[in-house]
Amino acid sequence: MKDIIEVKGNYYIRANASMADAGSRVLKHADTFAIFDRHGDIRPLGFENQGVFHGGTRFVSRWKLAINWTSPLLLSSNVKEDNDFLVVDLTNPVLHLADGQLLPDGVIHLVRNAFLWEGDYFERLEISNFTSQPVSLGLELDFGADYLDVFEVRGTERKQRGRLLPPVVDHNQVVLAYEGLDAVVRRTLIHFSTPAKEISSERAVFQLDLAAQEQKGIEIKVSCLIEKDGMDAETFEGAFDKVHAAYQDYRKDITLIETSNPQFNDWINQSRADLHMLLTQTDCGPYPYAGIPWFSCIFGRDGIVTALETLWLNTEIARGVFSYLATRQASEMNPTSDAEPGKILHEERDGEMADLKEVPFGCYYGSVDSTPLWLMLAGAYYERTGDKELIAHFWPNIQRALAWIDCYGDCDGDGFVEYRPNAAGGLTNQGWKDSDDAVFHADGTLPVPPIALCEVQGYVYEAKRSAALLAEALGHREEAEELRQAAERLKTRFHEAFWCEEIQTYALALDGAKRPCRVRSSNAGQCLFSGIAQSEAAAQIKAGLLGETFFTGWGMRTIGSLEARYNPLSYHNGSVWPHDNALIASGFARYGFKDAALSILTALFDASRFMELNRLPELYCGFRRRRGEGPTLYPVACNPQAWSSASVSFLIQSCLGLRIDAPAARVYFDNPHLPESIHNLKINNLKVASGVLDISLVRYAENVAVNVRRRVGKVEVVVIH
Repeated sequence: MKDIIEVKGNYYIRANASMADAGSRVLKHADTFAIFDRHGDIRPLGFENQGVFHGGTRFVSRWKLAINWTSPLLLSSNVKEDNDFLVVDLTNPVLHLADGQLLPDGVIHLVRNAFLWEGDYFERLEISNFTSQPVSLGLELDFGADYLDVFEVRGTERKQRGRLLPPVVDHNQVVLAYEGLDAVVRRTLIHFSTPAKEISSERAVFQLDLAAQEQKGIEIKVSCLIEKDGMDAETFEGAFDKVHAAYQDYRKDITLIETSNPQFNDWINQSRADLHMLLTQTDCGPYPYAGIPWFSCIFGRDGIVTALETLWLNTEIARGVFSYLATRQASEMNPTSDAEPGKILHEERDGEMADLKEVPFGCYYGSVDSTPLWLMLAGAYYERTGDKELIAHFWPNIQRALAWIDCYGDCDGDGFVEYRPNAAGGLTNQGWKDSDDAVFHADGTLPVPPIALCEVQGYVYEAKRSAALLAEALGHREEAEELRQAAERLKTRFHEAFWCEEIQTYALALDGAKRPCRVRSSNAGQCLFSGIAQSEAAAQIKAGLLGETFFTGWGMRTIGSLEARYNPLSYHNGSVWPHDNALIASGFARYGFKDAALSILTALFDASRFMELNRLPELYCGFRRRRGEGPTLYPVACNPQAWSSASVSFLIQSCLGLRIDAPAARVYFDNPHLPESIHNLKINNLKVASGVLDISLVRYAENVAVNVRRRVGKVEVVVIH
């Protein structure tokens, strides 16, 4: 029996596709991403998540380079700091040449430079002969395309597939093609700058005659085409320059953070580069795709949380996410996609299976929390930017989202927002922990819907407070007051219904019979993030989350180790999620527990130091920290993942007590703290209203000093100790 790991609803990923085993290298641009091994190869067996993917389909499933039919030796393999270019250095093992001579190892240098641009994969091979004699070598490239939908790669079996079309082979070009059951033809066009000595639909062989100390190069372009016959005219050099310029444009206006700790800076810089890679331009602005490989597409919840985590640094992400989701807001009932009027999108995918509705996720609304989170983002965006014009434009959408909360969201009329799935094949659980077994009673039994999650009630509470702020800004004072009163009523009722004295925390959820799921969970920690928790309850929840049943030393588990379904190897029932920890740390800071927030920041920083590239993945296993060992990797975590990449900026904001009130042109630092690992921290190019600030923070024994190094415009900085 093959090992499987549950990920989302009814879909499964084989553990033999472990990202930890693969040592993967990842590239992404727009709707195209690629996963390689360290050699820059795509191996056909054992690592099913590797490939070049475009529009939800794998266009390259095999890509293997050899010298004289022998795999070269790896020297180094790096994705450059900006995440846009893969550079692999290789050399030869001992080789028997055609003339009978023996070529010693380490005399041929092979460099692979690769990147993505606008649906094309570019690779340049540079081969150098460092011997004193001429050398004749064969360079072989095996390739293939299986055109699997990403859900098939994840482990979903299909009863029927489309058909592979006959390949077209020329002296320097190969076209592979597949006609799907959706009648769409997808083509992989492979073009070589140098004609091959031998070429077929599976392999190209190049004869390289190298003089002593000579270098030669071959450029390859792979175009992923959907209903198109030919590639565009973009060259390697032209695309290379555009990729480089795109990152420079992104970097020149953003707010930058720099600390006195070089290792902490590595974490910050990698996270910023990962987020840049995951950003995809839409008609509404930049949108962070959720994660690679399984969720490289639009997700409502993930995009919103990422936007909230990065809002103080980059307002354009929040604007893009807020606007895009407003344009996709549901306008009618559609049970096949869990759509209801006013509801905010959960997920939007391309690909054959989505087009054919073999999976419901083409345009899917099965999340109970995207709508209140979207309203929270609206309020946070206005406070950060003062952009009343955008809020006024989407005010009807905001009103429809509020109506969804009170009508469709509260499907049984008890005053709480619940979910009851409708779409066939959709998600059983529709909060952020959406595995089939992620919500349960104390004895491990699964609850009967409709299910009201504790953290969702907190999102609704803060959503109504945010909407009240926006209503008041637009002059709707009566509506603003009604929303504030509704939020306070919800806060009172929530504590009465969800607080479980015997476990000193809020119930994970209420089931359809209003019975509490008396489970200690990190969900309760997010009730501090939203502010719905009572103050005394917040202190008790904090103590529990930092206790030994939750806190691993690398962060807090999703559920406590004494719970019935606890499993540190599971997706949602005992693992550690960086974004979850970041939201909870924000809640700790909100209630004045700055030392607790610092503990979370330190734990995640320590975890990042053990991760390849200092990149925190989507999640890792919930085993307790052991001396001399790093966190245990979860085998199929997305890496990178947007809300995990954004966690470090949110953690810094929480520990600094940083809040920006753009309408008042004011920046607040409320009881700022820095961890022991950081003596000073600089924030450069912080834009507030029409002004710009450069700020330094220095940690002393008793407090943190805040100094304004540069001020452009009338922006006030207020420090509260």
